[in-house]
Amino acid sequence: MEGISDIKIIGFDESRPPVVRKEPYINLYFKLSHKAPSQWCADFNELVAKGSYTVKIDSKKGIIIETWVRQASEIEALLNILKESVKRASFNYIARIKAKANVGMGESKAVVSEAQAQLNGIVGGLNFDD
Repeated sequence: MEGISDIKIIGFDESRPPVVRKEPYINLYFKLSHKAPSQWCADFNELVAKGSYTVKIDSKKGIIIETWVRQASEIEALLNILKESVKRASFNYIARIKAKANVGMGESKAVVSEAQAQLNGIVGGLNFDD
């Protein structure tokens, strides 16, 4: 069984590959390795909401990340941003589950807020290597 920490971008949606059209943008549909839960999708959408690109995932379907770029040269940088956002969303989702489990077991009365879970995800995802 695949878990939340196994979610990653595995490529493009085969039914909607990137295509150059007469419009001044390229629609991109990135496919995830497996269906994500709706709360994970909400976390992901919140993380990418204020980014440079319009990005979203349908929380009911939970398998395709939809976005666009103006030029093909922007795709690689956007993919790197999305991969990091997927990792952060997974980290935040897992942190929330663990916090709820701890509260349920009486180990802690503190609940991780959405803002704290997001901060934990960002801090956890920082790369201090050269």
